[in-house]
Amino acid sequence: MSAFETVIGLEVHAQLATRSKMFCGCPTGFGAAPNSQTCPICLGMPGVLPVINRRAVEFAVRTALALGLRVNPACRFARKHYYYPDMPKNFQISQYEEPLAEDGALEIEGAAGPRRIGIQRLHLEEDVGKLVHEGAFAAAQASLVDYNRSGVPLMETVSRPDLRSPEEAAAYLRAFRAVLLYLGVCDGNMEEGSLRCDANISLRAPGSAELGTKVEIKNLNSFRNVQRALEHEERRQAEALAAGGRIVQETRLFDADRGVTRSMRSKEYAHDYRYFPEPDLVPLKLDPAWIESIRAALPEPPRARRQRFVSQYGLPVYDAQILTQSRALAEYYETAVRAHDNPKAISNWIMSELLRELGGDDDAAIARTPILPGHLAALVRLIDGGTISGKIAKDVFARMLASGDDPDTIVRREGLTQVADAGALEVLVDQAIAANPKAVADFKAGKTAASKALVGQVMKASAGRANPGLVDRLVQEKLSRM
Repeated sequence: MSAFETVIGLEVHAQLATRSKMFCGCPTGFGAAPNSQTCPICLGMPGVLPVINRRAVEFAVRTALALGLRVNPACRFARKHYYYPDMPKNFQISQYEEPLAEDGALEIEGAAGPRRIGIQRLHLEEDVGKLVHEGAFAAAQASLVDYNRSGVPLMETVSRPDLRSPEEAAAYLRAFRAVLLYLGVCDGNMEEGSLRCDANISLRAPGSAELGTKVEIKNLNSFRNVQRALEHEERRQAEALAAGGRIVQETRLFDADRGVTRSMRSKEYAHDYRYFPEPDLVPLKLDPAWIESIRAALPEPPRARRQRFVSQYGLPVYDAQILTQSRALAEYYETAVRAHDNPKAISNWIMSELLRELGGDDDAAIARTPILPGHLAALVRLIDGGTISGKIAKDVFARMLASGDDPDTIVRREGLTQVADAGALEVLVDQAIAANPKAVADFKAGKTAASKALVGQVMKASAGRANPGLVDRLVQEKLSRM
């Protein structure tokens, strides 16, 4: 690869989290019965007229402002013509020469530090339907089509060819998803297709200003697959060029099972789509005052919040990155820290216990947890105050998760208060020493770590309720006197 420089650009397609479709009133919920969320407009019946979804425009403007793009005072929809069974009209209402916004950037963490990746344009369009093949695609006997997704508001954002590695491409997509989640404009669910990515990749001689022949990889639906697909394509193109071959402009698909890309079709050019202005929609003119009101309501961006978590709470960068993946998670964390000032301990509990149980970090995952931020803070307070041990805290956490009760109530109800009575614990220590002569002999022989086994026996005998620090001190004192 040292003989070539990799050039990558991403086209990210985000389904906007509106209740209705881009040009009609049909619902947009995922998982409904096939073809149950359609009407003559989104099915492209003759004589119908589309109406622009104001909320979709607002979400697109919100995203554009957050990414520093220039929102154009006027934009226009166009018809993009191509033929495929999942598109009933045989054209897609999109934007071409007059997009909603242009010229922005997104900062990512590159291998050598922060990198600013240019964003060329952001435009609105309608999504297409979904094909379901009976069996493997190549051998399918039939293909079924579900038009529920047809007409769902779609926002496409096109980066400039500023990315220089598959790792940077995956980092860009992660950072982009975090922005969408903070803004509340997309749920970011890549498994359900709410967020999809097409990657364009080419190779050129290092230092050359001329771009190589571009290959597009379609519909990548995970961060891992974006990186894997680009790594394979990078190797494939390098091997072909090194052998004296040439790269043809084409569209390829990624076979995730085998980790390879496969040719799908020759890559179309813009003129192949026969773009022309959509005759059923007038140009869209945006009120500058409305745009400024959207700008004023923007939340703190994820990158700025991440930096603040490091400086304000003294968190490691890794913790801050995890805790700012979504706006809901970041706000959950800050609410907990305001209730009990132990930022690192609360961070540890969220990352190690809460997120594992929730199985996600998006707004929906955080909203469904029965553990309130104040309850998690109260759990950490009980540990810090010596009321319960760390081991007991995990049992209390499990009960909080099952019941939604606060930890103080659970500890009182279950009698889980930590035992810190030196007299009571001394009896358990004596019993452990008497029952484990080998550990005592090892300690006398200079193996000081043997005392830990005795501490463990006392903790077991007390069902984890003994104060571990006090137990350790008592064990050390008794062994030293023997």
